Amino acid sequence: MKFSGYLAAICLSLSFCAVNAQIQAQPQLHLQRTPLSVGIYQIDAQVATTAQEHATGLMFRSEMPQHEGMLFAFPTVSTQCFWMKNTFLPLTAAFVADDGTIVNMEDMKPQSTQSHCSRKPVRFVLEMNQGWFAKKGIKPGSKISGSPFESGKK
Repeated sequence: MKFSGYLAAICLSLSFCAVNAQIQAQPQLHLQRTPLSVGIYQIDAQVATTAQEHATGLMFRSEMPQHEGMLFAFPTVSTQCFWMKNTFLPLTAAFVADDGTIVNMEDMKPQSTQSHCSRKPVRFVLEMNQGWFAKKGIKPGSKISGSPFESGKK
């Protein structure tokens, strides 16, 4: 009896671990969204604001519509670094100042642990499908408009 109870506890534990791992390996698709624009181009951006949302980012997605992206909003201005572990889509990260100015951009390869960092301290990072910015002629110095950048305008 004790042995079978012990086995049942192990099975429940393993089942919980398997379910927990499966939950963590799901893309986050239901974050708050905000409209952004760069010139004439519109972006439907999910907004990641918590440490957990930042950590998961765009991991585990197999696709993302071209007009969508993810805006990472941090509580303080600092050097922001990103990597692509468990991220299956090639992305470009735009490191963005408080007023919406793109400081620098980095193309990132899927499933890489190589760090890509802002060249100066920023509060925002916008990830889009790789090639989206280039196809539209958007470069460092371009301005992103939207409610997250309203308080940073000069």
